[in-house]
Formats: sequence, C-alpha cells, structure tokens
Amino acid sequence: MAKKVRKTTAQAKSAERKPVPAHMPLSQNEQFLPTPLVNGAGFTPTAGDERKQWFENEDFWKNYGPIMFDSARWAEAPAVAAAIQKIAGLKKGARILEAGCGPGRIAVELALLGLDVTGVDIIQSELDAAAETASDEGVDISLVQADLRTYSVPDDKRFDAAINVYTSFGYCDTMEEDVQILKHIFNTLKDGGWFILETTSREIAVQYFTPGEWFERAGKTVLTDFSVEGAWEGLRSRWILIDNKTGGRIEHEFVQRLYSAVELKRLLLGIGFKSAEIYGDFNFAPYNENAKTMVIVARK
Repeated sequence: MAKKVRKTTAQAKSAERKPVPAHMPLSQNEQFLPTPLVNGAGFTPTAGDERKQWFENEDFWKNYGPIMFDSARWAEAPAVAAAIQKIAGLKKGARILEAGCGPGRIAVELALLGLDVTGVDIIQSELDAAAETASDEGVDISLVQADLRTYSVPDDKRFDAAINVYTSFGYCDTMEEDVQILKHIFNTLKDGGWFILETTSREIAVQYFTPGEWFERAGKTVLTDFSVEGAWEGLRSRWILIDNKTGGRIEHEFVQRLYSAVELKRLLLGIGFKSAEIYGDFNFAPYNENAKTMVIVARK
C-alpha cells in the first residue's frame, strides 16, 4: 500500500539519487522517470474477461507504489492541487473527479481546499491508502473502484472538473482504450466542465530521454533501463528493485504510449471538448523547449 509519505522520514532519507546525466536537471529527471509504464498485448475489456493488463495487478502497486509516490511527490501535491483549483476556477463545494487517483496524493489536497472530491482507481489497495490518508487529514472523499475505460455517472452526478495527472495516461494495450478513457471522462463532466490532463508527451520524452540510471529509495536500490519503441511511439521501461536488507530482487518491464501535444489536443477536440489549450506546467508556462511537462486544459 502506497500510503502518504510526507509525514515519515525513513522514505524521505532513502530518496538519495546517484549521478544523473549532466544535460538533465535533477527536478526534471525526478518528474520524468518514476512513472508507471506498460506492455501491449491487444486487450479490450469485456464482461467476464479474466485477462488483465499490468496496471490491474495489485502486487505491482504494492512493490512499485512506494518508489513512484515518494516524499518529493507528496511534497509537491498541495501546490498542484491549488493550481488545479485556480485553473478551473473551482469554488468550495464544487465537484471534481480524479481519474486514476492512486493513493490520494492530489485528491486529499483538493478536499483540503473544500472541494467535493471523487477518486476513481482500479486498484483497491491504492484506494485503501487514499482512504487512510484522507482519514489522517480529517477530510471526506468518495473513493470508487472502477475501470476508467467504462466508468460513468448519472447525469445528476456529473462533475464541474476532472483531472488525470502525474503521467497516468497512455498505458492501455490499444489506442482505442486510451480514447475510451477520454470519452468516459468527457461524459462525466457537466457542460462547461474542465478537464486537466498532465502527462509525459512525446516531446518531453525526447527532450529528457536518458538510457537509464540507478538510485536508492524506500529501502530499495532501483535500476532503470529505457528504450524507444518504434518512431517514438512508446517508451519501454525496465525497472529492477533490489531490497537493501534482504537482497531480494524483482523486475518489471512495460511501455507507455507517447502522444504529441497536438495529437492529444486533436483527440480531445474530436471527442467533443470545445477547447483544449497546451501548457508547459500548471502555471500556464509556454509549451516550448523549456517545458517541464505537458498540461492540457480542456473545456466541455
């Protein structure tokens, strides 16, 4: 379970990183590397189908969650939540959906701002962690175990805004499934509702590409190896975790599908969003050679 980390010191101390490429600033490297990534096997979800994609595996998140959601990621959450509230102009009591909420890192901060938050995730252990963090902070959030490829809400329960952040998009086996997620998010929004998508785009992946490195975090030595799929159509990632106490070793390999910013903008407009603007961070920085990430702000 990837529980809130910013209150603990052990994992914060374990975040010491080893040398990184000189051309990549540390903060950028941190943001780009610890992202969940996938392999493709041509899966389309159907009722009763027992086959699962990697991100549906509870064990994966139990092992890799503490690596992805370290103390630095929790520390940045209040600023990200405040920026989201500002971008969408959300007043207290406004309804917001976090699509792919994980351990509640952003969802809880949004609730602390007075918003009515619903967090959706496919992994129950992540939702359990989010519930624990919400309880610790004294806020109520609605947590739903659901598949974003099929998630829906009644018309009278639609949201004022929805978010999908921290590179939580592009991991399905097919592009059609990625589009299903965007369509279902669109359908959960009220007319005039906002959708904020933050992810590693193809341009960002190219700009900050590194073949791999190693660092220590959460009591593990982490070895990474990255390679490009096709004509920058995806980023293949191999992560090896070695327990610093026992020497136990696990590894996982997966691929993130890479979209350019313009490709994603066109997808969103094609789905029905009236506007979709591209930025380089949550503070409306230009999406140019200095962009830290890709943030798309779309309106229904």
